[in-house]
Amino acid sequence: MTCTREHLAIQAANLAVQGVFVGTSSWKYPGWCGTIYDRARYEWRGRFAQARFNRGCLAEYAEVFKTVCVDAAYYSFPTEQYLEALVNQTPDDFRFGLKVTDAITVRKFPKLGRFGQLAGKTNENFLNAELFVKAFLRPCEHFRQKVGLVMFEFSRFWPTDYEHGRDFVVDLDKFLGQLPKGWPFGVEMRNRNWLRPGYFDCLSRHQVTHVFNSWEAMPAVGEQMALAGSRTNPDLVAARFLLKPGRGYEEAVRTFEPYDRIKEENPDARAAARALIAEGKTAGPKLKTFVFVNNRLEGNAISTIAALMSAQAEIPVHLLRPRSDEID
Repeated sequence: MTCTREHLAIQAANLAVQGVFVGTSSWKYPGWCGTIYDRARYEWRGRFAQARFNRGCLAEYAEVFKTVCVDAAYYSFPTEQYLEALVNQTPDDFRFGLKVTDAITVRKFPKLGRFGQLAGKTNENFLNAELFVKAFLRPCEHFRQKVGLVMFEFSRFWPTDYEHGRDFVVDLDKFLGQLPKGWPFGVEMRNRNWLRPGYFDCLSRHQVTHVFNSWEAMPAVGEQMALAGSRTNPDLVAARFLLKPGRGYEEAVRTFEPYDRIKEENPDARAAARALIAEGKTAGPKLKTFVFVNNRLEGNAISTIAALMSAQAEIPVHLLRPRSDEID
C-alpha cells in the first residue's frame, strides 16, 4: 500500500501545482482499505468501526489527493459546522467540489421516501437565487479559498418539466444573472439534446463552466468535449466520470460493489480524462481543471485514477471526435 499510495500522492501534488486537481466523488468507501486507507486506523476492539471511519477518513484521503467532490451537500444545505469539520481535515492546498443542494436544482420532487410529503410535487424553490445565496453560499463564505467548484447538478428534465431545452436556458440565464460574481460555478446537465449553442452561450455569458459528465443517458465525455463552445469558462474546466453511458445507476452498483478493484475498464472515459489533464497542464495554473472519478465507472476510483496518472501517452484533445451516434 505504501509505495502505491506515496506514488499517487506525489503525482496528485505535482498536478495540483499545475492547476490540475484529480480526485474522487465522495470518499467514505471501506473498499479502498489497502490502497489509500489503513484499515487498522479504524478498528476498535478488533473490529472495523464504520462510524470512526466515516468521521476521520477524509484526513487520510487528503494525504493522497488534493480534491474531492462532496456529494453529501446535494441532499441538505451544508452548515458552517459541517464544512469546518471537512476543512479541518485537509491541508491548505486542498480544494473541494461541492454539489449544490437539490432544493435548488430539482423542479419537481421525485417520488422518493426522503422527500416525504413533497414527493411528486413542484418545487417552489427551484432556481431560487436568494435561498441559494443564503442557505448554501453563506456557510461556504468563511472557507471560500478552499472551494474549487460549486456545481449545479440538474437531474434529467422531462417534457412535463420543460417542453423545450430553450425554455430551461431562459430560466437558467435569469438565475445565473442573480448570483454573486467570483465563485467557481459549474452546471452539469442530464439532457443530452440540450447541449446546444444557446446553452453554452448562456454559461459563457456568466463565466460558468459546463461540467463534462459521463452518465447513463448522456453522450460520452469525449463527445461533449468535441462540441463547439463546450468550454464555457476560460479559467475553469470540470468533469465527472460517474457511469458508463448506457448503464443505469442500480446496475452499476450491483456490478461494482464493494468497489475494491477495477472490474471493467472504460477506454473512452480514460482517454477523455487524460486529454483534460493534458490540456490543463498545457494551459498552466491560471486554468483550474477538476477531474472527479466515481467508483461506479470501472469499479474502483482509486485504481482508475492511478491508471490515468501513470499513463505515459497523453492523448491530444483534438483527436477526440464525436462517435457516429451524433447528438441530436
